[in-house]
Amino acid sequence: MNPLISFTFDRDTEEMCATLTDFAEQRLGAPERFDAADFRRRWLLAGRQGVTGTCVPDEFGGSGLDAVTATALMEALGRGCRDTGFAFSVAAHLYACLMPVVEFGTTEQKKRWLPALASGERIAAHGITEPDAGSDALSLRTRAVRDGDGYVLTGAKCFTTNAPVADVFLVQAVTDPAGGYFGVTSFLVEAGAPGLTVGRPYDKVGLRGSPMADVHLDGVFVPADQVLGAEGGGAAVFTSSMRWERTCLFAAYLGAMKRLLDSTVEYVREREQFGTPIGSFQAVSHRIVDMTLRYESARLMLFRAAVGLDEGSHDEVGPALAKLAVSEAAVQLGLDAVQLRGGLGIVDGEAETFLRDALPSRIFSGTNEIQKNNIARAMGLGRAPHRRRASR
Repeated sequence: MNPLISFTFDRDTEEMCATLTDFAEQRLGAPERFDAADFRRRWLLAGRQGVTGTCVPDEFGGSGLDAVTATALMEALGRGCRDTGFAFSVAAHLYACLMPVVEFGTTEQKKRWLPALASGERIAAHGITEPDAGSDALSLRTRAVRDGDGYVLTGAKCFTTNAPVADVFLVQAVTDPAGGYFGVTSFLVEAGAPGLTVGRPYDKVGLRGSPMADVHLDGVFVPADQVLGAEGGGAAVFTSSMRWERTCLFAAYLGAMKRLLDSTVEYVREREQFGTPIGSFQAVSHRIVDMTLRYESARLMLFRAAVGLDEGSHDEVGPALAKLAVSEAAVQLGLDAVQLRGGLGIVDGEAETFLRDALPSRIFSGTNEIQKNNIARAMGLGRAPHRRRASR
């Protein structure tokens, strides 16, 4: 049922979400340090629950769920899994890597790549960002040169989620330097391909449970049948992946926000100062109301964007607005939760951890400033001003 009308899910979806939240609480944990072997163990567990392939068609090993249901499950995962970085990695794998294969892959490619990725047996990473191509995502220096029955890729990627544990990379590379939007091509590359190396995992302020690293491509040969979509179609692949990521991935933050909001309400009800629960102080209660308002508003915007995905919409404004709403709400909710806990907020391992995990959300999937530019341009406000001619 359309959540914009009912604001609720059917019983089956509610039960799936409750089961997944309970599973995440009991089995996924939140390790203090990243360990590749433990990460893969938890990944396989998540895969057996269907989390790593929720919206992949069942004929290719997934659960065949629609975007709204998949978003609800990602929210449930975020609520139950205290390792937000792990949930982030699962979402990046599914929405930035698998869904492009679902939408642009040939039948042969889907049969070859999707089953093991959807089941959790293999892990995927999307290589797009480069040292000189961040917000200007299509100004790539990684090149792909045709060589017989394939291509040779040379270049480097950075901030690549899942790179240290990935089995498959979706890599964007330039095949026509003069082609602009149509000069980029997407490639599916095996992790063991000669010339492909992965750097050391980053030591990050947040999302520590999500391994990220640089990826180096030194003359990596990729067969032509591993081109995803048509040559020159990489920008379309990337744009589609971002619609999925900016919508469904951020549901993990909604779940984590709800967990923190609930625990904060419980804290201010129990914490007493001057002989009364601090939740009765207007300054505290109003802050809680503001936290709730931001969370509920962001949630509505995100599920509205998910409905658009199910309806086949190519609108980019809805996902951009949802990404803005969720990320800004998450950061502010983290700040509020820390403030309401006082000194405990910076040492309790809950509010401060959430805040650190929330900070990157305003940067990845396109910075919030870029989202505002794109939305403004869609509103007819982003045209460059006419330049005056220089006087003679």
